[in-house]
Amino acid sequence: MIMNKRILLTCLFLLTTTALSEANLPDDQIYSLYSQANQHFRQGNAAKDSEEAERHYEKAILSFERIIDEGGIENVKLYYNLANAYFLRGQLGRAILNYRRAENLDDSDENVQKNLTFARSKRIDKIATKTEKRILQTLFFWHYDVSVKTKFLLTCIFWAILCICITGILWFGRSTTWIVPAIICGILTLCFLVSVVVEYRTRVNKVCGVIMAKEVAAHQGDGVNYPLSFKEPLHEGTEFDLIENRPGWLHIRLSDGSDGWIIEDSAELI
Repeated sequence: MIMNKRILLTCLFLLTTTALSEANLPDDQIYSLYSQANQHFRQGNAAKDSEEAERHYEKAILSFERIIDEGGIENVKLYYNLANAYFLRGQLGRAILNYRRAENLDDSDENVQKNLTFARSKRIDKIATKTEKRILQTLFFWHYDVSVKTKFLLTCIFWAILCICITGILWFGRSTTWIVPAIICGILTLCFLVSVVVEYRTRVNKVCGVIMAKEVAAHQGDGVNYPLSFKEPLHEGTEFDLIENRPGWLHIRLSDGSDGWIIEDSAELI
């Protein structure tokens, strides 16, 4: 929460990662909206009944979304607060959607990761990760479990040490004192550099989404006359990778490798 314009500037602008468009709202109005949103969020938390709490969370959501949509501001703090408001209002799908958007901007934020994990635990659909991917996640844990920011930092550190070792070899001659750490740092530099490049290209090329509808049937084709892909419908908050997009329909792949077509309006892309 914020108490003055200096902190507001820090939250809204210094944390800004990407602008959606040129701001259509003056700075003072953005400050006012952010203050109002935080105030309604606090009032929702302090409300004595669920109806009053829901009204305040809804007002907080509207203010946060105006800042994002009309103010042209996109940062981790905004998406995180918006996701929290949606979660407390009982809209699990939109909560996960906005936690994921915050994660895309900064996957090293512990609060985002913790709340996203908790929100995922509340989903109806319990879809296991594909076996091959689980094996890869175990073998290359440093690629999947370490944030991009940390991996980039480690790449720079190991590269710097490698340069020092090479300088030592050139200055003092070849010895295990310099060669062994040079080899180790060279391997680690290459591993983390490849990991950063792979993750960056994956994020650029892969489109993900979250189901918003309480439940939606998945079909084997882009029409309701096709057979169902699963015995049970998919539910709010289930995440997917987008395979193909046709008018009115999304071809999606779940984390276990299964796929199906769902109505476009039942989900939203991250």
